[in-house]
Amino acid sequence: MGAVQADAELVLLAQAGDAAALGVLLARHEAAMRAVALSLLGYGPDADDAVQDAMVVALRRVGEVRDPAAVGPWLRAIVRNNARMALRAPRPVPVAEPEWFARPADTPTPEEALDRGAMRDWVWHAIDALSEPDRMVTLLRYFSDASSYEQIAAVCGVPVGTVRSRLSHARRALAGGLRTAATAAHADVGASSDARWREGRDMIATAMRGDFDRVVRESWWPDAEMLAPGGLRGGIDLAIHGMTKDLTDGVRQRLRNVVASGDVVIWETDLISPPDDPEHCPPGALWLQVLREGRVRQLTLFHPVAARETGRPAAV
Repeated sequence: MGAVQADAELVLLAQAGDAAALGVLLARHEAAMRAVALSLLGYGPDADDAVQDAMVVALRRVGEVRDPAAVGPWLRAIVRNNARMALRAPRPVPVAEPEWFARPADTPTPEEALDRGAMRDWVWHAIDALSEPDRMVTLLRYFSDASSYEQIAAVCGVPVGTVRSRLSHARRALAGGLRTAATAAHADVGASSDARWREGRDMIATAMRGDFDRVVRESWWPDAEMLAPGGLRGGIDLAIHGMTKDLTDGVRQRLRNVVASGDVVIWETDLISPPDDPEHCPPGALWLQVLREGRVRQLTLFHPVAARETGRPAAV
């Protein structure tokens, strides 16, 4: 690929599925992106986060760039928005996107936005190649409601600094892969994703019929561990007891999102309180499942703070 290719041509190639073209764009504009971050945040991890988050946005959203010739300002604007968010409040940098460079959209969920991109197979192949800890924080950060550093730390049971470090490593790996060689063909992830969705829907439906015991016995290891809100820790019996109590109380769950990569599977469900007690339970739950040979070896149950409550943009 020639270095003299114009930005507009590279954007069109990237939108057509040429991941290497996006790698050239990121390498070409990285210095300018970093200059914006440093001018607003100074040297430190926040500036690195702003640049790396912008690269992940580009990886997932380049297909929505309306003006290919303006990709440089688009990338710098993402960095600038993230940096300003970091300055306004002492919370983690949310991944923002400059709307004036993007096509009007119907606010797709992150996984829908990714599925619409021609490079989705390469992206998921790259995520699969991450270590389990890096993959876990990446899925939570970019594909779930538990996306703030504090919430990820709570779900994973590690300090916020560890979350930052793992995310930084994961983003460098993703962007670095683009810079080097991202042209190899990779298997279509659609079939695997559909299978995970069907599996999740079937299991939740079975649980709602009062047969969660069978779901757990068939899909969990006998020595599986469950970590529940409030510091509760137990095994299969704790999971069955919790679901049985919810059903007895009239609580129902509806599967809303499934994200999976390798041995990490995330379910997000809407929790529906009984009509006579509308405040009985939080609005949603996140099931972080770590598998071994296809069966659950650890489940962490978490109640995320909704995006609208944290100030994170709905479409990232």
